[in-house]
Amino acid sequence: MELARLDLNLLLVFHHLLREKRVSAVATVLGMSQPAVSSALGRLRSSLGDELFLRTQRGMAPTPYALQLAEPVAAALDGLQQALNVRASFAPTTSERRFTLAMTDVGEMYFLPVLMGALAQSAPGVTLNVVAVTSVSLKDDMASGRTDLALGLLPQLQAGFFQQALFRQPYVCLMREGHPLATAAALSLNDFAAASHVRVIAAGTGHGQVDEALERQGLQRRIRLTVPHYVALGDVLGHSDLIATVPERFAQRVTAPFALTTRPLPLTMDGSAIHQFWHARLHKDPGHQWLRELVAQCFGDSTD
Repeated sequence: MELARLDLNLLLVFHHLLREKRVSAVATVLGMSQPAVSSALGRLRSSLGDELFLRTQRGMAPTPYALQLAEPVAAALDGLQQALNVRASFAPTTSERRFTLAMTDVGEMYFLPVLMGALAQSAPGVTLNVVAVTSVSLKDDMASGRTDLALGLLPQLQAGFFQQALFRQPYVCLMREGHPLATAAALSLNDFAAASHVRVIAAGTGHGQVDEALERQGLQRRIRLTVPHYVALGDVLGHSDLIATVPERFAQRVTAPFALTTRPLPLTMDGSAIHQFWHARLHKDPGHQWLRELVAQCFGDSTD
């Protein structure tokens, strides 16, 4: 068929249906009503002479013809978007753009309070959507533009992505203020090993290096509790004699609210380098450049 006879907006709906698999999700992403998305799909089916998507229990499944169209349509839309972004401008004071950021629960506690305060001052209409870095589709989501920026210690993004170092931080020992070890001028290795520990897995991040470093030094800890993330750690430590090895800037966020204190680790361990990561497709996007600069201003360490 001739391209002039096709409403190109329908291809945008088609592209997002391939990604989202659900009419409701596409409506949210494109700011349309669900009936409008269904109507657009109906018009596209009529124009192309194919069902394109079939309803299943797992959402809208593409037909073979839709799968054939997927890559060239995505490439065409991406090329058009990049061409438009080259000369596009971004005015933070009036923009209502939504950015999707990937981070850990530690990142949410550390980054979001400061970042939301900065947005309130300089870009009150800009909104954020936060997703977990543990998603198995993080790389694909960033390549497709579903996720704009990732923050943290993320070894899976070291290759194939732009990155900027924000800061480096050591690991510290975290415990409640009334802990028997809290009054010690310095923790001994024996006291550290004999204490009851919380181990944080933090899947999808590089913080597992804590366990690896301790194992390399032959240190056997008494692990009394293992948790998948950091979010409940403040409460747990505040109501027990457990201790935890955590990133320093996480400790800074939870010491006062949960009456905790820190001590230097009694062993040598590399710290963690926190970066922001983004895909090449957004490298020259003015809005994205502004966001990266804001993150760097709020959290960047001049020594990095």
